[in-house]
Amino acid sequence: MNHVAVLDFGSQYTQLIVRRVRELGFFAKLYQPEDLAEIGKPGAIILSGGPMSTSHPDAPDIDFELLKGYGVPVLGVCYGMQLLNIKFGGSVEASDRREYGPAGLYPVASEGLYEGITDKSQVWMSHSDTVKNLGESCKVIAKNQHGTPVSLQWGESFYGIQFHPEVTHSHEGTRILHNFLLTAKDLEPFRIEDFKRELIENIKKTVGDKQVVCGVSGGVDSTVLAVLLNEAGVNVRAIFVDQGLMRKNEAEEVKNNFHRLGVEIEAIDASKLFLDALAGEPDPEKKRVIIGNLFIDVFWDTVGNAEMLAQGTLYPDVIESASNDKSKASKIKTHHNRVDRILELQKQGKVLEPLAELFKDEVRELGHSLGIPDDILNRHPFPGPGLAVRCPGEITLERLNVIRDCDAIFINALKEHGWYDKVWQAYAGLIPVKTVGVKGDERSYEWATNLRAVISEDAMTADWVELPPSLLREVSNKILNEVSGINRVLYDISTKPPASIEWE
Repeated sequence: MNHVAVLDFGSQYTQLIVRRVRELGFFAKLYQPEDLAEIGKPGAIILSGGPMSTSHPDAPDIDFELLKGYGVPVLGVCYGMQLLNIKFGGSVEASDRREYGPAGLYPVASEGLYEGITDKSQVWMSHSDTVKNLGESCKVIAKNQHGTPVSLQWGESFYGIQFHPEVTHSHEGTRILHNFLLTAKDLEPFRIEDFKRELIENIKKTVGDKQVVCGVSGGVDSTVLAVLLNEAGVNVRAIFVDQGLMRKNEAEEVKNNFHRLGVEIEAIDASKLFLDALAGEPDPEKKRVIIGNLFIDVFWDTVGNAEMLAQGTLYPDVIESASNDKSKASKIKTHHNRVDRILELQKQGKVLEPLAELFKDEVRELGHSLGIPDDILNRHPFPGPGLAVRCPGEITLERLNVIRDCDAIFINALKEHGWYDKVWQAYAGLIPVKTVGVKGDERSYEWATNLRAVISEDAMTADWVELPPSLLREVSNKILNEVSGINRVLYDISTKPPASIEWE
């Protein structure tokens, strides 16, 4: 059976292509362009977008003869289309009209790639270059609202599109991808049960008789990882480190949940160690590095000569930190599982990340197949660095306790009013800037808390949730009356991009 090979030229949305293909029921894998000879027997190939211009001296390239030699349908997306046009003898130049955001799509004919697509559809653009001269055997199959070619076809099996079909802002993008996949033969179906079996086989093969240290936080990712390792039957020690950055009463909740799952964990209270190390450090990147390195120190100090470290890393962590040695993506921020110590361990082959090709909803689906209860799987995402990313500036116990109390009030209200499961992620953070207020007829000079609730599909983009004003009023009143140190409550209505979901 054949799979869909997606070649990554560095777009922040590349893995979304893999995800869309899987949602359409076919198995897809991500590769680097230089690994083209190692993709096995693909049924179709997709070339992703990327941040570079094809005219840049270091622009990523591809072995075109090898690509053609596979004899399968090929789709170039954005950078991928421009590269194909050059390979077929055309040219690309800087455009006098840069396009970032929504644009109109006007198919030339309602067949092939655009079978069933409306005469005018919205697509999502992100490019500053455009095709100029068309390559050999090329025909234009769609234009934008300005009459500029945005979709090309070469021969019978090479296609190009200048927009991102993988993002939800391209209203009929999934249908366009589906039409492309229909041109392929014998594509391998994707089912989570099959993926689970493949993961377990790979874990057994990679680990062998080595001992694996698995860090668990109680979040969905590390919980699914621990249960998966347990299912694989490898020699694993699951370690829960209370780093002092957990939510209110969370440490006990984590212990109880793993007891329900039948997974034995070792709990370590390292809160003083972490808080001492973070004292006086306001820089968000430095705080992440401190937390990540301390995690490794605690793990290795606890287990001695453990031979491998397992992490619940997901693809958004990988792509945002751009830590793959071959990655063409731009770095956005360092994740706690992508700091120097862990990167060094990766070079030594001591890091195991079975979930690194998955998004959050796929991890939850995997968790269902492993028998994990819904109340554990449906917990909102919680960042590895914990409350550190919700406390801009210096981290102190006083500030953390304020965040915990505000967060508990907010989350409990969402659950009581039936909003918790409608929201992808919600939390309360601290804005460490004091403002004047009035409490008990006296002047107060205290901090503000920021409430955040977002909907998202994959953490790559997010929109804020329009919670009922009555709910926000209830939460605000309770926080202002019960949490010492807060005299102002703000609701964050920023989207991602340009903001991130967390504050740091």
